Amino acid sequence: MRAFEGFGRWQSECLASVCDLAASGPENALLHIIRMNERPKSVKELARLTNRDDIPNIQYSLRKLVAAALIEKRGAGRSGVTYEATEKGRRVTDNYGALRKRLLIEKINSLPGFSEQLAEATRALNILTGIYEETARVAATHRR
Repeated sequence: MRAFEGFGRWQSECLASVCDLAASGPENALLHIIRMNERPKSVKELARLTNRDDIPNIQYSLRKLVAAALIEKRGAGRSGVTYEATEKGRRVTDNYGALRKRLLIEKINSLPGFSEQLAEATRALNILTGIYEETARVAATHRR
């Protein structure tokens, strides 16, 4: 939990340093995922990519990002709506990436062997996530 909360604070503070939006860590993640590969994303795709099922909260975050002119909504109807980064959103994510590299990545790279430890931790967390997902499905079958 401490690492998760620290990461969320890092995301919020880094974004606040390059943009005038007070956004949560998950909102920041949505912005960057929408920008990823320079192609629009649907709400369903965003939910899948973030491993979230709280669609109303995702939609609230998207409205916040649209209001800040960081993303724009395209299309209509239930399945035809996608979101893509605006010019301002691309500029903000570029500036975020540069600040992230200067402050965070350089710090990580200055620690001998830490990049390899992070890679191993990533593999372990991916396995643990799969275990949690599987056991959550099993636990759901035991509801009374």
